[in-house]
Amino acid sequence: MRKKERKKKKINIANLLLISVFFVGLLVVLYPTISDFFNEFHASRAIINYEEAVSEMSDEEYNQILKKAKNYNKNLISGDFVNGKAEDKLYQSLLNIGGDGIMGYIEIQKLGVDLPIYHGTSEEILQTSVGHLEGSSLPVGGKGTHSVLTGHRGLPTAKLFTDLDQLQEGDTFQIFILDEVLTYEVDKISIVEPEDVSKLMPVKGKDYVTLVTCTPYAVNTHRLLVRGVRIPTPYSAERVSADAILIEPMLVVPVIAVPALSIVLTTLLISTRKKRKHNNIVIQKKGVGEESCSEKEEK
Repeated sequence: MRKKERKKKKINIANLLLISVFFVGLLVVLYPTISDFFNEFHASRAIINYEEAVSEMSDEEYNQILKKAKNYNKNLISGDFVNGKAEDKLYQSLLNIGGDGIMGYIEIQKLGVDLPIYHGTSEEILQTSVGHLEGSSLPVGGKGTHSVLTGHRGLPTAKLFTDLDQLQEGDTFQIFILDEVLTYEVDKISIVEPEDVSKLMPVKGKDYVTLVTCTPYAVNTHRLLVRGVRIPTPYSAERVSADAILIEPMLVVPVIAVPALSIVLTTLLISTRKKRKHNNIVIQKKGVGEESCSEKEEK
């Protein structure tokens, strides 16, 4: 009897260990997808909040904010952005309509990316969003401006600029600032040393935005520069209602599937254990009956 009980305990422990290993493995495999889901969710919320803040602005506030940003761009001196901390307080206040550091957002339709743009390029910002390189032109457009937007690549927690190398000349991306939609067409792709900023300088008469990330993938010894030149915004690229900002459906599946699968497996485990316990009781009762019969026969 004791041997049977020990064997059953070993089986239960083995089942628990097997299920635990399965769940750990499942979480490891799905961790990037789940993390990316939550990052996209927070990015979507940030964009929606930004859209709402813009819609609540008066015409006077709107014009003042846009005017200050354009004046800042006019006053930039070529080369200043390398040491762009001198006017940090002024910089942080520009285009910061919600007080949360968001100046707008970027959409790269080919890559399925919609990300808020924050002031600066701190590690905290780049872990979840796109950062504007302080000292480069603010992304409000205009001749002689060159805005630089940076994003991480290859993070396990967020997609960000991971697929930036898939963009080709002729592809487009949009910058959404205040109530403006600025469209840029990729016209030049370069790979440079981290210290080489020569390709990030403003060019007279041109309206540029350059997207920057690390390369090669997972090595990060150089910088990938994807430059876009301003073109007229097509009707199809006009901004949509904040309610229309959606999260990729395939990212939702694992988030729902993991807890659902956990509940199913846990239920099956409990059900199996109860069934075994019930069978043990039946066997024990049957054994007691046989012992009574044998006792009667002896008598």
